[in-house]
Amino acid sequence: MSTGLSPNAAKLGFKDLKGRVAIITGSTRGIGRECALALARQGCNIVVAAKSTTETPNLPGSIYTVASELEALGVQALPFKLDVRDADSCEACVAKTVEVFGRVDILVNNASAL
Repeated sequence: MSTGLSPNAAKLGFKDLKGRVAIITGSTRGIGRECALALARQGCNIVVAAKSTTETPNLPGSIYTVASELEALGVQALPFKLDVRDADSCEACVAKTVEVFGRVDILVNNASAL
């Protein structure tokens, strides 16, 4: 019987993530983007939470471009402008996630700030 997981995820003992909801901070590029793509491939809906709302030549990727990539994989994606240094911004991100998806199952706290 197939679990719907990739072979590597199944080997690690991951449970089925289809329909789960993940907030991933710093998810417009690098490790955060790769986490978002990996979870989306497992059927997880993603909140793309980061500061980048536009791409630049030096900083490719934005909350909108990554959300589009994830939606192309067949999941729902919510772009959210987030500053992890601001408690109100963090609370608003969780509130919007619950408003849209009804819950939060996973948090990947990948963003860093100086």
